[in-house]
Amino acid sequence: MNQQLSISEIRQRLLNEQLSAAELVALKLDKRAGVRKLIAAEERRAEKTKALQAKAERMLVFERELWLKGIELVAGVDEVGRGPLAGPVLAAAVILKPGHSILSLDDSKKLSEKKRQALLEKIKDSALCFAYGSASPKEIDELNIFQASFLAMRRAVDALAQSPEHLLIDGGYQIKDVPIAQQAIVGGDGKSQSIAAASVLAKVERDALMENYAEEFPEYGFGTHAGYPTAAHLDALQKHGPSPIHRRSFGPVKRCRGHK
Repeated sequence: MNQQLSISEIRQRLLNEQLSAAELVALKLDKRAGVRKLIAAEERRAEKTKALQAKAERMLVFERELWLKGIELVAGVDEVGRGPLAGPVLAAAVILKPGHSILSLDDSKKLSEKKRQALLEKIKDSALCFAYGSASPKEIDELNIFQASFLAMRRAVDALAQSPEHLLIDGGYQIKDVPIAQQAIVGGDGKSQSIAAASVLAKVERDALMENYAEEFPEYGFGTHAGYPTAAHLDALQKHGPSPIHRRSFGPVKRCRGHK
């Protein structure tokens, strides 16, 4: 039967996953170059999917250990925006549905903007709840960026609609003054799906916020660099001085013209 299918029909059935394993084996014997090309591409796709599934399983090791103990409300927590010269530091906390796995999820820094956007709805669909927290440039200047990052994470955890039973936190430090069992994981955004999910949510949210600031303060180019110290941003600082959302305690802002 497969020999009678046109290449176009085979392509469509592959896209719709309408070919059985036996039919795929039979198609490997097809002498048409176009068919062989389609089957080779399908095999590459299957291998890639298998690798992604294996990685997703590895990134659920911490969660599964807790789920097996009956601890279901596990929140991943991560922050973005420690390095920029402007804007808030922003954190996200997310509780994934027990047993759910999200293919292609990874540390947000390793993902393109397009991939982060594609994962956004998958994360939200796989979450029992999620929330954001931030610390303003003024709070960063008053507390220092390290302490402000943990303030943002505490606020994200406090904003969750459901109270987590356990926290998985990216980095080497736990969040102080939070009466919840927690585990700090160095490189956690690449080792835990919950933390990676929080990483993506926080990154997308902060980028959107900086896009809004780009409209309010167009001379700084926040929509391009999100407040990070690029050459263009440093040039704008020297030319225009700091904006209301710049972090006055950061060296390049201190040194720029017009600093107060």
